[in-house]
This record gives sequence, structure tokens and C-alpha cells, in this order.
Amino acid sequence: MSLDSSRGMTQRTIKIGIVGGTGYTGVELLRLLAQHPAAELKVITSRKEAGMPVAEMFPNLRGKVGLRFTEPSASALTACDVVFFATPNGVAMGEARALYDAGVRLIDIAADFRIKDVRLWEKWYGMKHACPGLVAEAVYGLPEANREKIKDARLVANPGCYPTVVQLGFLPLVEAGSVDLDHLIADAKSGVSGAGRKAEVHTLLAEASDNFKAYGVPGHRHHPEIAQGLTQAAGKPVGVVFVPHLTPMIRGIHATLYARLTKTVDLQALYQKRYANEAFVDVMPAGSHPDTRSVRGANTCRIAVHQPQGGDIVVVLSVIDNLVKGAAGQAVQNMNIMFGLPEASGLEQIALLP
Repeated sequence: MSLDSSRGMTQRTIKIGIVGGTGYTGVELLRLLAQHPAAELKVITSRKEAGMPVAEMFPNLRGKVGLRFTEPSASALTACDVVFFATPNGVAMGEARALYDAGVRLIDIAADFRIKDVRLWEKWYGMKHACPGLVAEAVYGLPEANREKIKDARLVANPGCYPTVVQLGFLPLVEAGSVDLDHLIADAKSGVSGAGRKAEVHTLLAEASDNFKAYGVPGHRHHPEIAQGLTQAAGKPVGVVFVPHLTPMIRGIHATLYARLTKTVDLQALYQKRYANEAFVDVMPAGSHPDTRSVRGANTCRIAVHQPQGGDIVVVLSVIDNLVKGAAGQAVQNMNIMFGLPEASGLEQIALLP
């Protein structure tokens, strides 16, 4: 047990393993857990970098994380209370079953367990699912929608970055049944870190800088995840068009969401009531325009809702840091819920300005 003096309460120490700690999500997860009052980092795996001190790869962690990357070891990981998979899509599904059966709680930050329809997942991710039996056991980890289920979950499917910002923006309207559910539009823009820490031409400085472009317009793998979540919230199928864009910045997602109102509603009051008790959703005053830098480094989604010219179209502006609320921060938020900790533990960083 360890004492969190800032809250005057005793917390258990959570032994943590991270599979795949060398990507942007991995280092963000390490940054947050290194400051978490109840977290004890036990093992961080990387086949390629095994033996290298973590702080050698990520100097920002010098003096905070003293571990070395290690080869994945079943015995080391099964000795943990929770294991995070900060791996590319397709890795967790091959390793989750053994850990799950050993009683370890799992949080997959990739997409292996997000979509309940396995065949649909296989279509969008282009591979055979290696562990379909665990898909039904997985709880979709959007706390603002599934908090009660997350509490008892043994396997949490951490949402994608785009699905997080889009769902949080649409949820109050969809749950209230106040918009045309057949014609939702999500126009979203992300920084290049969303593509991961790998060498690809489209994320080179000379390609991404001073440039702005849409991609995945005919179809994007986050679409079925967004549709699944909104359908669950609505209680019936929804029709949503999702168009992602790449912007010349490192962090952040800005989603501009459109829907047609089907009944008169006080939009500001609707959003304020829905998120009144949510620590990580900030409904801004009427007329606001949230920007991505206001959430950089923080586990916060900032939302503003508009009704241009008093017409029947509602416009929702929703912003997150794709690496925090869109990935590692939300994963830590889920861990807190799973282990009965204060939900904001280790996640109270203020966004970085300028």
C-alpha cells in the first residue's frame, strides 16, 4: 500500500507492465505513469530495443523511469496487476489470452478488441483475428459512456483517438434523440503523431509541413468504431460520414461535427448537464471556439456547441490531444476506474501553452 498525501487516503500499489513501450503512445503512457501516485512500473518490453535503458531512448524520463526495455516474458508480465498493450494493431490479440487466463487485467490501446463484429474488424484491419473469443469479453473503454462496465472489466479496449473526439462531441445529441440520426457528419483533423512513430513518406517534414489534406474519404477504419459507439448510445442504427484530415502539427485533433436538429432543444444546457460530472470533458461557454493547444498534454476534451444563424443545423467543436485523451491518458483513466482509484489520479496535468 502507498499513501497519496495529496488526497489523504491510502492506495494500493498497482504493478504495471507495458508491452511495446517505444512508440509515441508508449512514451506518453510512461510519462503519465511515472507521475501516478499508485503506479509501480515493473516491465517495459521491446524486442528490438531489449537491454536499452528506457531513459536513453526517451531522455524526458531521465530520473523518473529507471527500467530497461526487455524481451517479452510471460512470467514477468503475469506477475503484473495490469498490462497495457501500446503495440501496433494485431499484436495484443496474439498475446492477450495467456495473460487473461493468468488473471492479469489488460488494457489494449490499439484496435484489436474495439469492434464487436469480428468479421467487420477483419475487413477493415486486413487480417484474421487471432483471439475472437475475447472480443465479447472486452469492454469498450470510453469512460463517459461505459464507466460502470469498465469498473469490473478484465479486458478494456481503449478507444481510438478520432472515435473519442467524435463520440464525445455527438453523445449528448444522440442520447437525447434531438437530431437526424441518419445524417451525422464528422469532419476531423489530426496532427502527424496520430500516424505513430515510424518512418513513412507522408509524415516527413517536407511532406506534412505547410500542407493540409484529407485522407481515407472512401472509408476509414475508425468509421465502424464511431458508428458502433453512436449506435449503442442511440439504441438504433445511425448514419455517419467521417472524413479525417492530416494537419501540419505534432499533437491534437479538432473535430467539427454537424447534425440536423429534429426538435427544439437548449443545446448549451443539454451539453452542460450531460457532462456536469465528467472531470475530463469541458463544455465551454456559449459562442466559444476551442483550439487544440488548449488541451496539449492534458487528458481533456473541450467542447463548444453552436447553432449558426439560429437554423436547424447544430455544429459541435470538439478537441483533444490525440496522445492523451485519445490514447495513453484515457488508458490510465480506465486503469483508475478498474482499480477503484480516484479517476483523475495521475491525470491532473494542465495543458501546455504556448
